[in-house]
Amino acid sequence: MDITGRIKLITDTQEFGSNGFKKREIVITTDDQYPQHIIIEFVQDKCTLLDSYQVGQDVKIAFNLRGREWINPEGVAKYFNSLSGWRVEAAQSNTPPPMAPPQNLEQVDPDSSDNEADDLPF
Repeated sequence: MDITGRIKLITDTQEFGSNGFKKREIVITTDDQYPQHIIIEFVQDKCTLLDSYQVGQDVKIAFNLRGREWINPEGVAKYFNSLSGWRVEAAQSNTPPPMAPPQNLEQVDPDSSDNEADDLPF
């Protein structure tokens, strides 16, 4: 799956536990009629993918939807979802590129004898 939006926040890389688990999060704001603020986590070696991006930049993020079950001490099942990012790229702007300035075309004098006969019907 993928999502496109503008970067609202990029967190610093956090390390958890003695095994060196690393996690970094990014929040993007979608460009929908009702914009959504979506948090996506990057873990382990994927944390560095966010290094070259900054707040305000439009990006497209590929992610996997993850779900897990946790049984609390009372024996009740709780369910959690997370979005796990694995690729980030700069989003293509929807704005068309600026028009190139008109090229300097030579003006042709219609009375000039250098003009070949024009057989166009208009």
